[in-house]
Amino acid sequence: MTDDVVFETAAGPEAYGTRISGNINVGAAFEKVWAHSPDVQWKNTNHFVAGNIGVSQWTFVATLPDGKRVEADGCDIFTFRDGRICRKQAFRKDRPLQEPAA
Repeated sequence: MTDDVVFETAAGPEAYGTRISGNINVGAAFEKVWAHSPDVQWKNTNHFVAGNIGVSQWTFVATLPDGKRVEADGCDIFTFRDGRICRKQAFRKDRPLQEPAA
């Protein structure tokens, strides 16, 4: 990622989610995801690049601290500058959390 990368998350108060700027801050945001849901995975992936735009399709799967499960399809749209990611936009289906198995 570029030093000035911008990551627009799948959730947040704005139409674009939440905007995180700078590769250190983006890295810290991902560290929080793993700290919050250590079993997080992005499954069923498919990736392609056309010019300076890349797309990654996936299924996000994680267990939250309260035991509820998230399983939702989504995608990231990447913009590249000089071969590095300068913008990452995340989009994920919004669906109810799954209750823990009894």
